[in-house]
Formats: sequence, C-alpha cells, structure tokens
Amino acid sequence: MGTDLVGRRLVVTGAARGIGEHVARTAAARGARVALVGLEPDRLRLLADELGATASWHLADVRDSDAVKHALDESAGAMGGIDLLVANAGVVAYGTVRQADDAAFERVVDVNLNGTFRTLKHATPHLERSRGHAMVVASALSFLALPSMASYGASKAGVEMLALAYRQEVAHLGITVGLVHPSWVETDLVTSIERDIPSFVRMRRELPYPGNVTTSVDKAAAAIVDGLVNQRARVYVPRVVGAASWGKAAISSPAAWQWARRFAGKWVPRLEREVAAAGRNEQAVPPSTGYCD
Repeated sequence: MGTDLVGRRLVVTGAARGIGEHVARTAAARGARVALVGLEPDRLRLLADELGATASWHLADVRDSDAVKHALDESAGAMGGIDLLVANAGVVAYGTVRQADDAAFERVVDVNLNGTFRTLKHATPHLERSRGHAMVVASALSFLALPSMASYGASKAGVEMLALAYRQEVAHLGITVGLVHPSWVETDLVTSIERDIPSFVRMRRELPYPGNVTTSVDKAAAAIVDGLVNQRARVYVPRVVGAASWGKAAISSPAAWQWARRFAGKWVPRLEREVAAAGRNEQAVPPSTGYCD
C-alpha cells in the first residue's frame, strides 16, 4: 500500500460494512485519518479499533438531518477538519412498481437520495475550509434501468443529478466533487438479493456485458480511494461501465427497446412470483444492519 493519503482526513458514511468498510480500510492503510459514520455501533467500534488511534466512529442515520450534522461535526472535531468525504450509505429494495410496498420505496429514496443530500449539505462547511473533495457513490443503475429495482435505480439516478448540481454550486468554494458508478459488487446488498430471489441471478447472467460482471469489494474500494487521491470527477467500477454511461442514448433507443422488452417479458413474471413468495420486498439488508452500499 502507498502513503499518498498521509495526513488526509476522510469521512465515510455507511462505513460499517460493504464498500464503505473497505474504503475506510484501504484509505487508512494508505495513511488517511478516518471517521466512520453508520448505524451499527458494534461493527463501527470494532473497525475503528482495528484501524488504530487515528480512527473514530460516529452513530448516525442519514434519514435524520440533525444526526448527520452532529456526526460530521464530531468527525471534524476528532480529526481537526475534513478533507475528503465518501457519501456511500445506501439500501436496496426489490419488486416491480406495481408490487412494491409504498414505505419500502420511500425508504430507499430517503436513504439513498435524501440521505446523500443531507450528508453533502452538512459536510459543505467543513469541505469549504479544507477546499476538499466529496466522492458520491451512485451506481451503474443511475443510467441503466433494470426491472424489479425501480426504487434503487430512481434513487441513484437522482443521486447523480444531485452530485452534478452540487459540483457546480460549490466549485467557487474550492470544493471538488466526484461520482462513483459501480456495477455489481460483492456486498451484502448483492448477495442478499441473490439468496432471496434466485431468478435475479439468472437474469443478471443474460444482461449484456458489463451488466453480467461482478467486482470484488476490495477492487471497488481501491478504485474509489484512487479516485479520492486524484480527485477524479468519475470513477467506474469496472472501468467499462464508463462506456455504458456514454452510450445512454443508445441504451434507451427504440432499437434497444426491442431487446429490453423481450428480456423484461421473460424475467419480470418470475421475479414478481419470487418476491411475493419471499413475503417481503422492502430491502435486501434489514434496517438493523445499517447501510452498506
């Protein structure tokens, strides 16, 4: 590991597990001081202990604006400021629009989109003082629609637009903003869907490349930390996801719709049956386990 983050002060939300946990570990190994923000005190405390004396942990639900502000202010106090932010907290729900529970849909949007808004809002004064860099975790589903994941895709598309608007709003303050677009990453969110909805695994195999590729969480974290070091505007995981981003118009074209219609017609009925049989469609990760994109 390098030492290119020595002295840099990083806050990671959704840090208890998944991408957030691995970003924190990778950044700390490269010299960063790290503040962990999340919902699972036992996991956060254990991770902070593993990372050493320069790490701290702070409890916050990103749906609670006051709690987010308090956690970020505490993080800045513990580290003497904030240079870098990874807004990562997120949850997923599955089920089609006609099938989805209202509260489940609203919770995904509140955590993923509104939670990112609250995080950026309250981090801004700290990032302005340091002329820092915010990295916002969106998704390949920000621009690639997938049946049965409408709430997640809608929230992550909103996250992309939020981050792009925020980038313009804070440029004069010296703050830079990057977006992360992961495809499938080996986290609890993905493995839980695969366990509960077997057809989801088979459907993914039929997606065009890179939609059928899964990246290890270590590789995803390394790409994000490299993006922090270089203050990149975009990070794609894997990199080929960038080609899909540039091809958004083609993906939503009438020609592509012919394939998408056949694809959805095959898989949507199966997905709906399995979601109904599972008896839940709220989220792959229960609320008690926190947020862990």
